Amino acid sequence: MINLKPSVRMPVFFVGHGSPMNVIEDTTYRQSWQALGHEFGQKWPKPQLILCISAHWLTQGWWLTAMAQPKTIHDFGGFPQALFDQQYLVSGFPAAAQELASLLIQPDTQQPLYLDEQTWGLDHGAWGVLKPMFPSADVPVIQLSMDASQPIPMHYQLGQQLKKLRNHGVLIVASGNIVHNLRALRRDAPDNQTYDWAMSFDQAVAQLIESNQLPALQDAPQLPTYGLAHPTSDHFLPLLYAAGAVEVGEPMRFFNTGFQAASISMRSVIWD
Repeated sequence: MINLKPSVRMPVFFVGHGSPMNVIEDTTYRQSWQALGHEFGQKWPKPQLILCISAHWLTQGWWLTAMAQPKTIHDFGGFPQALFDQQYLVSGFPAAAQELASLLIQPDTQQPLYLDEQTWGLDHGAWGVLKPMFPSADVPVIQLSMDASQPIPMHYQLGQQLKKLRNHGVLIVASGNIVHNLRALRRDAPDNQTYDWAMSFDQAVAQLIESNQLPALQDAPQLPTYGLAHPTSDHFLPLLYAAGAVEVGEPMRFFNTGFQAASISMRSVIWD
């Protein structure tokens, strides 16, 4: 690769992002994201690039952000002004985006990925977790969209293509939630209080991850609790990109293994 130098293998993160308020409130989730950022320069080298896959950028076809200064998108409503005032003034990496667009192939058409030079930016699924992790905004970020029209296996297949990027200083950060049902939300519920169906799905997925049965995550929609855990699949799909980018038998660890507002699993995973 021309724009990214060979490096030791970078980790893969799947981050349960939960409420946008986690970026400004001193929650245990935000604290863990901050702690994770501190591991760079100690356990891992500083990334050359962050490639983020968020539940909140659904498209027709697969796209990469290719602008020099991605805007901070406030794609939510009903929250305090302090949240809308948040900005994450990080750089993009247009030259690397162009290179990645030709290196990564759309699984359905076998064509290069599309480049978005002005429309998107970084939505709250991306900047909401990256700002606590990398508050100095000194690592460029490219966001990869998810083609909402494609079946589950296609998302996993594209995730498998991301493996080769990890040896060129690219940190893969997939941001979604293992359980995400806003219809069942209970804002007054204490952390870790949840429903039986939510706990069942969360534990079933955790067992597949822990036992290294990552390809089997593609079959999760067949679980009887999937429809309750995910009325729509947008927050589950990022997990498939992360899982696809992992080598067989790669060590993993969970963090943030609780629930927020009863129906959002914050379970997150590191593979390194």
